[in-house]
Amino acid sequence: MKNNGQNYQGLAGAIYSFLKNYFDDHEGDLPVGGLYQTVINEVERPLLAVTLKAVAGNQKKASEVLGINRNTLRKKIQELGLNPKEFV
Repeated sequence: MKNNGQNYQGLAGAIYSFLKNYFDDHEGDLPVGGLYQTVINEVERPLLAVTLKAVAGNQKKASEVLGINRNTLRKKIQELGLNPKEFV
């Protein structure tokens, strides 16, 4: 992958395009600090929600699909205020 974004494909390409537009929208000014955590927070919630929906709310299966510990998944569900029963 090149730094100029020409070789980013799939999810990386979509994220690259979104972030490039985000910076372009600031017209030369830098966005407010905390961008890294903002992006992680914005991606994490839909990632967990879609995965939980795909496994009908089964947290053991979701943790396997995500490649994270089940306790970590439970902690993230709680932190993000997700209701696991919504995905059954």
